[in-house]
Amino acid sequence: MAAGETSFLLNLTTAHERQPLQLLPALTLGGAWQMAIDGWMHERRQRLLRLYRWSRPTLSIGHHQKQLEPHWLDLAGRGVIDLVRRPTGGRAVLHGGDLCYALIWPDAIGTRTQVYRQACEWLRQAFETLGLPLQFGEQTASAQRSSCFAVSTAADLVHAQGEKRIGSAQLWRRGCLLQHGSIQISPPADLWQLVFGTPSPRLSELPVGGQELEAILMDSARKWLPTAAGGLVPLALPSDQLAGITRRAGELQDGRASPEATMALTTGARARPNG
Repeated sequence: MAAGETSFLLNLTTAHERQPLQLLPALTLGGAWQMAIDGWMHERRQRLLRLYRWSRPTLSIGHHQKQLEPHWLDLAGRGVIDLVRRPTGGRAVLHGGDLCYALIWPDAIGTRTQVYRQACEWLRQAFETLGLPLQFGEQTASAQRSSCFAVSTAADLVHAQGEKRIGSAQLWRRGCLLQHGSIQISPPADLWQLVFGTPSPRLSELPVGGQELEAILMDSARKWLPTAAGGLVPLALPSDQLAGITRRAGELQDGRASPEATMALTTGARARPNG
């Protein structure tokens, strides 16, 4: 990290040193639930970090991505994939062989590029620990590509030979940042080809399993996220917030919270509800 970026990080750390970062336990839920949680927390400017997985193969579409491939709707109609629209930008991401993160950062300071670098440093450091160093991409974003993982911009983290491991996207609202990211672990090759018409990313196998990876990421977040300078505090959702999230997740089949999803949000269980 350059000296100027180090100074910038120290300034951010000072500004946030007394404010703990809330941590929501890792959840495995459907796409509507995952986006409902992030959207609700972002609107309330909740200082938050969370990891999550998807209960079904899901294609998340960027907020500004208006042109959808016709066969995506066909795949969704046949139940091959679920479709959900993210509040953040960027291109489509195929979820199922990845681990996702959401970071909500009220009053983030700096240019978008600076904030991307500060918001991704914990990820870079975690993969350095794994012996799989990452660097920021250098390509220009393209509206002509339907897949987020088809290009590697300054918002993304890639390996030395250019293989994209982590794609990230942002939404800014009234000075509050929501940053989504997909950490590809084992991209589903056949489904990737079916959805995007291209081979899945060829990535080195991680030397650790899922729970150990989560632990390494959380340890790195404590050390490197500016918003975590005050420590990480487990978050228990009050009932009024759960009700708001439930309303947002109305894409679920019956429009109501399943018992599994409710338990997951209030206890941190790894629920896998239908929908």
